[in-house]
Amino acid sequence: MKPANHAALYRLIWRWHFYAGLFCIPFILALSLTGSIYLFRPQIDALLDSPYNQVDAAAARLPVSEQVRAALAAVPGARLNAYQLPDGPRDAAQVLVGNGEDLQRVYVDPTSARVLHQVVEDQRFSRQLFHLHGELLMGSTGSYLVELAACWTVLLLVTGLYLWWPRGTRLGGVLYPRLGQRGRLFWRDLHGVTGFWVSLFALLLILSGLPWATFWGGALKEVRQWAAKQTVQQDWTTGRAEEMAQRRAQNAAPADEHANMPGMHHAMPDMPPPTPDYTALDRMLPTVQALDLPYPVLLAPPSAMAPQWTARSDAANRPQRVNLVLDAQTGEVLKRVDFAQRPLLDRVIGYGVAAHEGQLFGVANQALGLFTTLGLICLALSALVLWWRRRPQGVLGAPAALAGARYPALAFVVLVLLGLYLPLLGASLLLVWLLERCLLSRIAPLARFLGLGGYSASASG
Repeated sequence: MKPANHAALYRLIWRWHFYAGLFCIPFILALSLTGSIYLFRPQIDALLDSPYNQVDAAAARLPVSEQVRAALAAVPGARLNAYQLPDGPRDAAQVLVGNGEDLQRVYVDPTSARVLHQVVEDQRFSRQLFHLHGELLMGSTGSYLVELAACWTVLLLVTGLYLWWPRGTRLGGVLYPRLGQRGRLFWRDLHGVTGFWVSLFALLLILSGLPWATFWGGALKEVRQWAAKQTVQQDWTTGRAEEMAQRRAQNAAPADEHANMPGMHHAMPDMPPPTPDYTALDRMLPTVQALDLPYPVLLAPPSAMAPQWTARSDAANRPQRVNLVLDAQTGEVLKRVDFAQRPLLDRVIGYGVAAHEGQLFGVANQALGLFTTLGLICLALSALVLWWRRRPQGVLGAPAALAGARYPALAFVVLVLLGLYLPLLGASLLLVWLLERCLLSRIAPLARFLGLGGYSASASG
């Protein structure tokens, strides 16, 4: 590549890197902070639940059906969503009861059926943190913003690696920061070296989180549904709206519940659903306990989501999850689906989600996730320091566009491929380019502020 073309390409990539950082830094700081805490969700949940896990380990346990009735009595009008088995002899039972989109978690002493505590599920710390991290507590709008920021962070990391790529033989400032340096050189080394060591892990974090995103994850599900011959059931939701739809289905009786009862074939549509036979829980519990499924294990009644009694391991390490269909009369297992039996794409995403949440390989996974999030925070803060130190007075400080520059086709091919894989990135890149070309570069004060003085002359490139 000719030196002039190389300089033009470097300046182009630097400009996109600058714009990406300008938009992403607030999101990187917020998501890295919330993600750092969420990595330790199992430990946090255990700590918050510890006041209710003081059950007499030697006392006899009451039937599960009595525990469930006690929980339902504490929340009038609710329906059983799921019963979570205690993890140890001193743990309280946790009963999820709901109505429509509402869901409450009731802690019950299994030795006395006494209600120890109840909390709205969405007000639990880990759930609030989940929604803050995934959608900034702004619903679908927040989910789109987080997804857009994640897409631009991919561009930020890819362009950063190009700018970092060593063009000499020195290792200082490339693989390790030259700590003896002072001023801007120190911050540049810290920024570049940190970016090198965390970029791969950060990219994996972002890509493994995309299946949750409202737009990308929703599009993936639509494509899968289009290609499949039956309804696609995924082990994750794509946004708040889908989560609420799933909750409504789990809190609703099966459509044929009236029809399956004697004398109820001509029941009025607005009649309340009959009370489920909770003694089925007592028959199923020994079977499920004997399987020793990874915690937490939930027993769920028939609902609009599933027409039969089910049990499932909801383990944070998703490759350990198991789903069972149970016979309500005998308690026997009618069907078992292990993680290895799921479609290949679901398994790939399951491994990615477990790694994203820091649960795939225990404490080491949490430590690696924390290293990545802290590295991203360091990247963001060092970028702010570098920008503040180099910014000229009265302008934004973006690298100026080169007049008459022609850019290699490969650079545009890479941008197009990224834009196709990440549609929100592609659409926003096109929008920014059109704004620069058609509007901002034609308004002299804005062009000067944004460093677009030579943009119109380079448009042919």
